[in-house]
Amino acid sequence: MAGTVPMYAPKQKSSVSSPATRESSVVKWVLIAAAGLVLLWLIVLPLIVVLTEALKQGWDVYIAALTDPDAASALRLTLLVAAITVPLNTVFGVAAAWAVTKFRFRGKGFLITLIDLPFAVSPVIGGLIFILVFGSHGWFGSWLSDHDIKIVFALPGIVLATLFVTFPFVARELIPLMEDQGTQEEEAAITLGARGWQIFFRVTLPNIKWGLLYGIILCNARAMGEFGAVSVVSGHIRGETNTLPLHVEILYSEYQFSASFAVASLLLLLALVTMIIKSWLLRKNAH
Repeated sequence: MAGTVPMYAPKQKSSVSSPATRESSVVKWVLIAAAGLVLLWLIVLPLIVVLTEALKQGWDVYIAALTDPDAASALRLTLLVAAITVPLNTVFGVAAAWAVTKFRFRGKGFLITLIDLPFAVSPVIGGLIFILVFGSHGWFGSWLSDHDIKIVFALPGIVLATLFVTFPFVARELIPLMEDQGTQEEEAAITLGARGWQIFFRVTLPNIKWGLLYGIILCNARAMGEFGAVSVVSGHIRGETNTLPLHVEILYSEYQFSASFAVASLLLLLALVTMIIKSWLLRKNAH
């Protein structure tokens, strides 16, 4: 996801192709066929395998796997974590992008580096950091234990880990867009007597709404599909701290292959819904 092309990239006007982009029909079809084969091998075939294995033992087994109490609990936890982390990261992303692009201040480069940090750090390392800080033998472990506060192996730890791995997405979608727009409209609004929140809601927000929605969708997709950081801080407690990806991993390790692929199909469905919304936003932004 980190390498996705922003939906707000400037549209290119149609023009006669230059000699550098002219190729023979054979070369074009070879390139198209190669790209198609890669997509078929890496994307289409795995999706077919997931659906085939999920239904291999029939609809009864499939429905039973989805209605299992542990699966239902994992689905509820996954949606709850996404419902908490996505709004928080949306607020942070908008605030960070607004600060970076509309104001000059010391430490701006350091702030951008911090925003990009989860892209450079392994999610497993991110989860381990929370264990070292909030675990029973961590920096605040004794104090948390004395006050009967649970962070790791509970919902707060899962939320923190998910926040860590997803907070760059909204900010990183908005910063290039807002830099490209500049500050002229905001400055004009100030000269007309508008105040800070009026400028944001009436000038800035309408200009970034499609990029913001795109960043929210990417953030939500990563929040629901995160495995590494959540796996470290969750404790893998059935029916309590297992999200859908963790539940799939547990079922597969117990050789419940049909059940694991059935639950994985739920993640596939969520991913397809995300892609449909993303495509709709791209079309809306193109008009």
